[in-house]
Amino acid sequence: MTRTPRLDAPPLNGTASVHDRAPRVLVVDDSRLQRHILKASLKRWGYEVLEAESGHDAIGICKDIEPDMVISDWMMPGMNGLEFCKAFRAMDRESYGYFILLTSKSEKNEVAHGLDNGADDFLTKPVNAAELRARLNAGERILRMERELTEKNRLIKHALEKIQSLYYSIDSDLIEAKKLQQSLIRERFRDFGCAQVSLMLHPSGHVGGDLVGFFPVNETRIGLFSIDVSGHGISSALMTARLAGYLSSTAPEQNIAIRAIAGGGQDSISPARVVENLNRLVLDEMDTEHYFTLLLADVDLASGHVRMAQAGHPHPLVQRADGTIEQDGPGGLPVGLFPGASYEEFSVTLQPGDRLMIFSDGITECPDPDGVLLNEQGLESMLHRLADMRGTALLESVIWNLSEFAGNGDFPDDVSAVLFEYQRLAR
Repeated sequence: MTRTPRLDAPPLNGTASVHDRAPRVLVVDDSRLQRHILKASLKRWGYEVLEAESGHDAIGICKDIEPDMVISDWMMPGMNGLEFCKAFRAMDRESYGYFILLTSKSEKNEVAHGLDNGADDFLTKPVNAAELRARLNAGERILRMERELTEKNRLIKHALEKIQSLYYSIDSDLIEAKKLQQSLIRERFRDFGCAQVSLMLHPSGHVGGDLVGFFPVNETRIGLFSIDVSGHGISSALMTARLAGYLSSTAPEQNIAIRAIAGGGQDSISPARVVENLNRLVLDEMDTEHYFTLLLADVDLASGHVRMAQAGHPHPLVQRADGTIEQDGPGGLPVGLFPGASYEEFSVTLQPGDRLMIFSDGITECPDPDGVLLNEQGLESMLHRLADMRGTALLESVIWNLSEFAGNGDFPDDVSAVLFEYQRLAR
């Protein structure tokens, strides 16, 4: 049988949105009179109307154009309304279609059977116009909610795609930022002949707020420092980059811990005075809410004498050649909190075979899976076990042991350390 669709508005290949046109209703009935009666009411109510005299014809129409709602007779020759409903539900559609079955059946099990096969509603023949309009209004509300939900999902999907794109962009930038931050530590190890310096920097994320380093002052003196900027992430990392310039090992003229002396030489400035100057610089020249803890050491390679200033940083750890461990210091205020803060200088003298470790609180405040912190005693126990290890191998073992202590999870804070191992400068 030739399919003759009837459309009272756009052509079959029209693509107008339902928001730009009246709802489109497909009437399927083998009775021309019944179709005419329904069509007249639907057009009077402002609907666009399509007609089909069989389920097969209706499927063909639905392939060309998607009706918003379908009113189909149940009893038809060939493909009946229930079979057409099942085929309609199996079709690939951009949006939901509301399906009303016309039937003379009133038994509850028949109605349930129709619902199971995809019908949304039923009307008993002969059709009451007021009841039909009420059912169509209910269908329109459902379709409107479905389309609003679809539009919101589309907007959410679009927003998520943009967020994902931004995430990839930021992640790529952070990877590069991590490379740049790691490049601030130009040397992880240096052998001064009478002593060796090893550095460890392990950010908890892409970038972090810890910084460790050393700088030569002259032939017999070197400086060591460990910094922990408050917070995490990009802003903390930017501040570490600024601070690295103040304690540069490659540009002594910019290093605020070094002073020029008569005859063209260089000497170190008192660590306490350097920290006080840093406190003033941060408060006067940096527009930031960040502060940082710091331990700055001035080491005399000839005598093993170490002068230090502590600004809220963990106590330095000295492990003597016989394995005994000392941890002490005045504490002090973090840098960048209080104008005019003063800092106390303290010292320790290393003997051949002794070593000094300056570290961030990411080590001692690392928690185990139960939330118990490693603390200073835990670090001492770890170093007793690792007493025979040296240099970068020791620091790598500290990281490995710390990871094992934390349950092999990520560290919640940056982990960093400076290890100074002393022998004595040959005279």
